[in-house]
Amino acid sequence: MIQAFRYWPAFVALTLWHSAKAILAALLGVQQRPGGVYDRTAYEWATRLLAVTRITVDVEGGARLRTDRPCVYIANHVSLVDIWALLATLPGTVRFVFKKELMRVPLFGSALRKAGHIRIDRQNRAAAFAAYDDAAAVIRRGTSAIVFAEGTRSRDGRLLPFKKGPFVLAIAAQSPVVPVLVEGGYELMRRGSFYPKRGTIRVVIGEDIPTEGLGYDDREALADQTRVALLALRAKDEGTKIP
Repeated sequence: MIQAFRYWPAFVALTLWHSAKAILAALLGVQQRPGGVYDRTAYEWATRLLAVTRITVDVEGGARLRTDRPCVYIANHVSLVDIWALLATLPGTVRFVFKKELMRVPLFGSALRKAGHIRIDRQNRAAAFAAYDDAAAVIRRGTSAIVFAEGTRSRDGRLLPFKKGPFVLAIAAQSPVVPVLVEGGYELMRRGSFYPKRGTIRVVIGEDIPTEGLGYDDREALADQTRVALLALRAKDEGTKIP
């Protein structure tokens, strides 16, 4: 219970504070730039929440992380804590692809848009793919994207089927896909939990999967290849065979 009293005041205060900073910067006409206010607010929000909740992040394969080119990070998703761990870990300018429902969250939803995160309406196929086209242009200019390709948090920790849109995005941007396995979030704050437990999140970085020369018709094969890569990372982590 003490953890809940630590978490909720900090979560509300930090979310309001950093959302307001992003919105104010946008209203003042501050432009997106590497290491600028939009990058800093996301990183500070995540790292401060991790500190308050006493969650540490261990990174494996960090040497594979590069800042000399943008990419599309494809990660599994079981917990809100996944978001903090990724923002605290991934280098350079990164933006999440998020579902439009988050726009309903007061202040926070507006801050996501002002900071350049990418809204997707999954109920409207044409609008979703148009948003991916716009996002691909942003990636080509140097911003990496983080996508939870399952489209929602897993309820049991298992990897759900992948949506194809994120792989259309990677192909349109002609940027590599980087599989990222996030482990520990299910144990610390599974879907429906009121607050996170103390503990450790592991972020495992996989090998780049190139997209140069791929076309729209290759999206399913790319999704399958990425899924296999994530399952292999998990199997290696658990010392088991790929299911």
